[in-house]
Amino acid sequence: MQFKYVATGLVLTLALAGCQRTSYSPYNDLPSQPAPLQAQPVQGVQGSQLPPPGGASQYPAAPQQGQNMAMADPNAAAPASALDVTKQQMVGNWRVSNGGASCDMFLTLTNLGSGSRGGTRGCSGELTTMGSWEVSGKMVQFKNRNGDVIGRVYKSADNRFDGTTNSGQPLNLSR
Repeated sequence: MQFKYVATGLVLTLALAGCQRTSYSPYNDLPSQPAPLQAQPVQGVQGSQLPPPGGASQYPAAPQQGQNMAMADPNAAAPASALDVTKQQMVGNWRVSNGGASCDMFLTLTNLGSGSRGGTRGCSGELTTMGSWEVSGKMVQFKNRNGDVIGRVYKSADNRFDGTTNSGQPLNLSR
């Protein structure tokens, strides 16, 4: 009988010992507030008048007659050697070469505005803004999210398309 009381007391002691707080936090040694920052000297502020509106323009001048505008025209025609192209041939993943750099382009048949949804990964320049694409005659036009044409290509061989961006950078798609 005495063993029963000793065992009960031992179990009760162990149970109560498990209730005490023994946690450790590495943040206990940190000060409660960081030290204040030291003031730094500041240069004087300068002021002047802005130039009057209509002065030097921040926009480039419009192209003059005789300059090459063929690829800047969204309705530019493909060369005579261009092969026929359909939307179904374009769907999927393409490897893009643009101005010496490579990236990926993904084209779907999901409608977006007047074209189909598309996008790029790892591209630079105008292609980063691509949001849609469409086939126009023998040309494939790539458009930004506002619907403006940013580049176009034509089919030059099976699984190969060549063209340019609006800025004149060469643009090649292949699989």
